[in-house]
Amino acid sequence: MGKFSRDKGKRGERMWAALCQEHGYDVHRTAQCRGNTGQAGDCEGLPGIHQEVKFVERLNVRDALEQSRRDAVAGGCQDLPIVAHKVSRGPWTVTMYAEDFFQLYDAWPRSKEKNKVPQPPARGGAGA
Repeated sequence: MGKFSRDKGKRGERMWAALCQEHGYDVHRTAQCRGNTGQAGDCEGLPGIHQEVKFVERLNVRDALEQSRRDAVAGGCQDLPIVAHKVSRGPWTVTMYAEDFFQLYDAWPRSKEKNKVPQPPARGGAGA
């Protein structure tokens, strides 16, 4: 991988961490930025989530999600693997396995009731 690609990847990881921080999560790049590699996600700070971050114009989503799953399993944890990805001048997208999505979704109403989380705003205008 060339220096430009590595730098763009690092920039994407910092951007993802900043977005998470804007939403109140203490996310930061992992120790891999100091040369440690292996099973660590690209970022940490979302307990239970293995974060693989991609900032590329063309992404093989299946390969990236499999990398996240493989690294989470190799790390000996049961974190849910996700891929946070974006293209230049595009919004962030999060991809995950459907079973993991349903696991999170099933937990959300219970969490909402327990913590009295407000309902998300309705999308679209009247009649949408």
